[in-house]
Amino acid sequence: MSVKHPIIAITGSSGAGTTTTTNAIRHIFRNLKINAAVVAGDSFHRYTRPEMEVEIRKAQEQGRHISYFGPNANDFSLLESLFVEYGQTGAGKHRQYLHSFDEAVPFNQMPGTFTPWQDLPENTDLLFYEGLHGGVVTDEADVAKHVDLLVGMVPIVNLEWIQKIVRDTTDRGHSREAVMSSIVRSLDDYFKYITPQFSKTHVNFQRVPTVDTSNPFSAREIPSQDESFVVVRFRREMKNVDYPYLLQMIDGSFMSRINTLVVPGGKISLAMELILSPLIEELLDKKRRAGFQMDWVTER
Repeated sequence: MSVKHPIIAITGSSGAGTTTTTNAIRHIFRNLKINAAVVAGDSFHRYTRPEMEVEIRKAQEQGRHISYFGPNANDFSLLESLFVEYGQTGAGKHRQYLHSFDEAVPFNQMPGTFTPWQDLPENTDLLFYEGLHGGVVTDEADVAKHVDLLVGMVPIVNLEWIQKIVRDTTDRGHSREAVMSSIVRSLDDYFKYITPQFSKTHVNFQRVPTVDTSNPFSAREIPSQDESFVVVRFRREMKNVDYPYLLQMIDGSFMSRINTLVVPGGKISLAMELILSPLIEELLDKKRRAGFQMDWVTER
């Protein structure tokens, strides 16, 4: 963790709805005039898409599994090193993983490849990470301990699978069979490296549909936000959450536990802005005060 160079991470598995959270946070950044260094979790994959396909075939021949959820396909130590470097200096390197032709064409590359590593922008207010492993902890790496605000996006698992199947078949050109095979292959890593992160988050947003999702593999469309509730869980030691204010501002919301707020799905963006804005402002206020104290000491 770093007062001078704070880090915000949105963590959630592929298809979990992290894009909704990312859009809400970027809107907060615009409102607060925050200059953020943005890092995508996909950039810490070890392999290009063709290389990953080779690794998957090798693993299958050897009777084991490999997935984008686990350490065999990701460099967690490199991600931790970036967080450490940014927290200490406000600097670091990043790259992009190009998912689609639309993303790849401007770089004159093929989908499923990486752009070259380059320096993060200088003089940023904070680092913003969005991806699979913003709070991952293994024997070799502890990414979570470097994050100042860790936010989880956690739809119930059937909804998560529906979102992944629809997105990967519609937007990324994968076959339905390939996506279903990927889900099955990823289960062990999902349990070991994805779900434990949500016990370390400061805030979780879990979307729960109010329509039947009992067979996600036969679903053809994603339940809408209006067909859902969002369960917002706060870490118990967080004492700066104004629950009465949130209940007043978010129509139809209610408390289900002492640290859990439930809001209508269609109001998720509003809820995110109301909940996350003061938490981000608090990080920036600590940053400003730390900078003021350093300047005061230097002048003396």
